[in-house]
This record gives sequence, structure tokens and C-alpha cells, in this order.
Amino acid sequence: MTETEQFCQILRERSAENVSAGRLLFQNRLYGQLISVLRQELDSLVRAVFLLSKDLSTRQHFITQTLQNTKWTLPNSRTVVTDRNMVDLTDRLHGWTNSVYKLGCAFIHLSPMADYRNSNPFQQLDQTEIIDIKQHLHNYHGFHLNDDLNMDTVSPYLLRVLDKVSSNLECYIEYLENNQVSSIQTL
Repeated sequence: MTETEQFCQILRERSAENVSAGRLLFQNRLYGQLISVLRQELDSLVRAVFLLSKDLSTRQHFITQTLQNTKWTLPNSRTVVTDRNMVDLTDRLHGWTNSVYKLGCAFIHLSPMADYRNSNPFQQLDQTEIIDIKQHLHNYHGFHLNDDLNMDTVSPYLLRVLDKVSSNLECYIEYLENNQVSSIQTL
């Protein structure tokens, strides 16, 4: 098995587990944990997109670093590739990545968002972010723009968002397996 095949296998296995976990969490109304799993799935997606933006040699460099369990650094450099770098690139392609990333981070890190059963976590966001999230949910999943943004109105869409991220990730995994390179450049 090549390193690229091994890397893609890791992405697929992680994704399958995330989707399975997401369904169980949804059934048990554990929405904060589901959002955390969604954030983990997004981590895989932004890494795949980032790799697709690189030539095959540079891509191999990052895949090798993953398999060696080391942080991604630019070739011949100590410059660390950050989540922010990868999220910004993917957001330019999709337009929704940053919103999902920020929401996921709010649930991963201890914050008032974790108290979503007792208060509206979306009140922690500024108005621009609320509008962005509503618009993305509307555009991709049919969310009603007149609805308030709260866990009761958002929770029915969480599995749809996870499925969307997962299906996009699967396409990118196939592109990686086929050694495709995108015209998008970063770093």
C-alpha cells in the first residue's frame, strides 16, 4: 500500500466513524458532541482540500508527515501549516467552511456554547455570523431564513451538514487517490 493509499484509508475510516457517531449522538440529542464530531470531519476535509492545492511532491511531504505523526510544516521550512491556513483556503472554495469551523471550535473548547440546553448558544455570535450561518443552512439545506437561530431550529439540520461535509470529503479523497491537483494555490 502506498503512503497516499494509507492516508486515504485513514481519512475514510475516520469519516465512517464520524458519520456513525454523529447518527448515535443525534438519536440521543447530544447536539454539542455532534457538532464536535462535525468539526472533526471538517478537519479531514480542509486537509484534503489543502493537499489538493499542492503539487504531488509537496503533497507527498505532508502525507509522510501525517504518517510519521508530525505536525505539518512547509517543505524545507519550520513554518507550521495551521488549521486557519487550511480553513481559509477551503472557505474560498465553499464559502461555508469558516462558519462550521468556528461553531465547531466553540463546542470543542469550554465556552458558554456548551450550555445550549439552558440558553441559546447562538447569542454568543455576532450578527454577521448569525446571518452567515442562517444563509448557509438555507442555501444548502432549506433552513427558513425567518427562523431564529437556536438549537431547536438548527439541530434538525446537523446530520445534513455532517452528511454534506462527509460526501464532499469522499470526493476529495477520490481526487487524492487519482493524483489530481487543483488550480487553487495557498502558502
